[in-house]
Amino acid sequence: MNTNEIATRDEQAVATQPTNTLPASAPTEGTNALMAWAQEANLAYDMAQKLAVTSFVPATLRGKPGDIAAAILAGSELGMKPMATLKSIDVIQGTPALRAHAMRAVVQRQGHEIELVESDPQHCILRGRRKGAESWQTVEWTIQRAAQMKLTEKAEWKKQPQNMLVARATGELCRLIASDALHGMAYVSEELEGTVHGELVQPRAPLSVAALTAPTPTPEQAPVEETHHVTRDDQSSADGIWDAEAAEDSADWPETAKPGSVA
Repeated sequence: MNTNEIATRDEQAVATQPTNTLPASAPTEGTNALMAWAQEANLAYDMAQKLAVTSFVPATLRGKPGDIAAAILAGSELGMKPMATLKSIDVIQGTPALRAHAMRAVVQRQGHEIELVESDPQHCILRGRRKGAESWQTVEWTIQRAAQMKLTEKAEWKKQPQNMLVARATGELCRLIASDALHGMAYVSEELEGTVHGELVQPRAPLSVAALTAPTPTPEQAPVEETHHVTRDDQSSADGIWDAEAAEDSADWPETAKPGSVA
């Protein structure tokens, strides 16, 4: 075989190769990050299954490994370790929320400043400023403001109005000066407290005369399924979730009546 025949065969082989074949590309930075997150999520879920039945998990998360895993992952993005996360995040009707002391810690860890100016059972004044900023932002919450929103009718507001005012002021101030530090978890648990954990049901139609005088169903008839309604007792049970958080905030603010830096 001469040189011309070899060259011709090589040209034919190149011509028959598909033109749309692209070399395999290396994983992108985004793909690598997603794969790393998926591995972290699997580890978080394995951990959550073991923790779900322990008393270290708050009542709102106990027995819910999926919610626990999501809380651990969210806490990781905020720079918190798993056990600290379980004491800092509540999931209320599917909405994750930071407790007040945890939100202050997240914001202060980023270098932003928060100071308690005044606090008593009637009002709370907090001020804060972003890292490197000169001007302060001030937030005030009063018991009158809470009453206008009908917050003071709830059990925890009646027990510890001072702590609840501080918590409300915390959420408002942190969103104002450092919303970027919260990674979408912009509300403190106390702002969502009092929510009843139950299914929404349609109200029953008013009873008619025919319904009142109808004969009792026989055993062969299928009984009418009752629809559960959320009652005031359910509301009180839901409010009781916040006893532990209120006690924790009490320890977190040992001298709330004095001006000074918030811990």
